[in-house]
Amino acid sequence: MQWSLILLFLMGQCCFSDCQLYEYLYIKEDKTWTEAQQYCREKHTDLATVSKMRDLKRLLNISAGGQRDAWIGLYDPTAGTRTWYWSLPGVEFNESETNWNTGEPTDKGNSGPENCGFLYKNLTWADTGCQYDRYFLCYDETNRTQKYHLIREMMTWQKAQRYCRRKHTDLISGLKQLQDEELKNVMNSADKDPYFGLFRDTWRWSDGSSFSFRHWNKSLNNQQYNTGQCAMVKFNKNGSWKNNSCTVKKQFFCYDDKVILIKKKMNWEDAISYCRDHFHDLVTVTNLDEQRWVQEKAKKASTPFVWMGLHYACTLDLWFWVSDEVVRYKNWASDEQMDDCDMSGAMETGGKHRWFKRNDSEGFNFICSRK
Repeated sequence: MQWSLILLFLMGQCCFSDCQLYEYLYIKEDKTWTEAQQYCREKHTDLATVSKMRDLKRLLNISAGGQRDAWIGLYDPTAGTRTWYWSLPGVEFNESETNWNTGEPTDKGNSGPENCGFLYKNLTWADTGCQYDRYFLCYDETNRTQKYHLIREMMTWQKAQRYCRRKHTDLISGLKQLQDEELKNVMNSADKDPYFGLFRDTWRWSDGSSFSFRHWNKSLNNQQYNTGQCAMVKFNKNGSWKNNSCTVKKQFFCYDDKVILIKKKMNWEDAISYCRDHFHDLVTVTNLDEQRWVQEKAKKASTPFVWMGLHYACTLDLWFWVSDEVVRYKNWASDEQMDDCDMSGAMETGGKHRWFKRNDSEGFNFICSRK
């Protein structure tokens, strides 16, 4: 690709880090959850999906002057069908990558379902009721000297989660952390079996996304088996969530999605032209949060990869985003070492949603960004 063509790609593009991949709106109209869902889908994208604490703070910031609480897009449609999740946002639970102790999970608690996980000293897993008090394990992504912390305070799973999010990052989550030698050293000193970041529930997001973030104001155990129940954000200091009958009328949060999956099969140059003609541009991914949002769209693609706005400049020997963002955050597959002319970046639609280098002429679905 010639330098003049690269300039053409870059001209007039906004700095994507100043843009939001999704935008929240607070609707000051009283509606049932179903009426609110219909309103959001007709006028915006859907009822609000909340994927992390930063999202929750955004909701609270725009709700000034509102009522005591408002609907979000979380509801329980499943009549008791539960799904396992990791507490840490961005870590996806994989049924084929588990380490259950022999006979686990049992789900045979005397005081209700067993929806939370704890670790034995050998790092195998077991399920238990979330309402019991236990030690617990926190993960700290900002602490370079100590990533894992055994907290020798007795708390329910929900209180432990809040503690870890307040003082560290979250409860320990995912095989990568659970197989770390540093964690094994921490567990050698444990004299009780602690909670970690594994939980399951029946709740789903209105837009079909698989985000595991929850922020209940009571024990997780008390939020189960409320078929048809819906979730609301309370306008208190913590923005905690509570479930209520979906027929109650409340104000609510919608969101506008700035990212759209195009299920057309095109080469990279045709894809970028399509995005610029109909929306804004091929999508840019500059951090883990954006990666998580975009990969939710990629899961619904009909091709094994989706094009992004990432291209290799052969003559300059550099990768660049067509939005003019510097390529700082990277999520390449480990074996992606080859840089060659006529190559662009594509995200895999399954697995760990890594980035792969593909020839521009290949035909894939693609993801556009909106202004």
